[in-house]
Amino acid sequence: MSPATVRSRTPALDAACAGAVELAREAAVAAASTPESVGEHVGVRPEGDRVATHSFECGDLGYRGWRWSVTVARASRGRQVTVSEVTLLPGEGAIVAPAWVPWDERVRPGDLGPGDLLPTSPDDARLQPGYTEVDDAELDLVDWWEPGLGRARVLSPEGRDDAAERWYAGEHGPEARIARQAPATCGTCGFLTPLGGRLRALFGVCANEMVPDDGTVVSLDHGCGGHSEASAGRVEPLVDVVPAVDEESFDVVEVEREEARPEEPADEPLGHS
Repeated sequence: MSPATVRSRTPALDAACAGAVELAREAAVAAASTPESVGEHVGVRPEGDRVATHSFECGDLGYRGWRWSVTVARASRGRQVTVSEVTLLPGEGAIVAPAWVPWDERVRPGDLGPGDLLPTSPDDARLQPGYTEVDDAELDLVDWWEPGLGRARVLSPEGRDDAAERWYAGEHGPEARIARQAPATCGTCGFLTPLGGRLRALFGVCANEMVPDDGTVVSLDHGCGGHSEASAGRVEPLVDVVPAVDEESFDVVEVEREEARPEEPADEPLGHS
């Protein structure tokens, strides 16, 4: 008989093991919290030569659809059947916990709270060592290069591009509703504080406490009604600043700006004198 034939052979159900229903039930009751937790016998299956597993319904309300699984066995040429293992397994339709997901894949933006720690892995693609040398193309932008002095790691090109795409497409980019009705872009606003590094070609931080974007990273072609050169009653004619976008990495967005109009007063109710 070839090894392949031995591996594929289905073991026969041992009669002595198959008949040890009460022995298996006693073992399940001993492992359960109460005798009522072990219900009807629902079947037996062979596991190997002189090894079989009996299944019993689980009566616990919290484990509906689960089965008590009791494996019994006997020695070669032996008559006595003994219990090998008792466990509780999910059956068809049982409620089971979802598949385990590592914590770093479960965390989402906004989950971090006071006192929480969010370690980054050593091979995080968004970061690179602070002493990484720049390539020839970046030597011309040496004023924007981040040497990482005092920091073990700085943003990698991938991390920088991910952040730029996320910020540009969000509520602080050129396509936001408030930006479409702005008199001019943030790039011409005196309240804009430019970022450092290469991201300064696209973004700055708003420093106007009177507007919703205060303390927020905004794109240079974002905007709002709190522009530093907007006067009461009219808007000064301004020349919008177009961000210096690396068109190989980002898409240039053309936005049609709507004229900002003051809200009309609500109609007075009928019968008002």
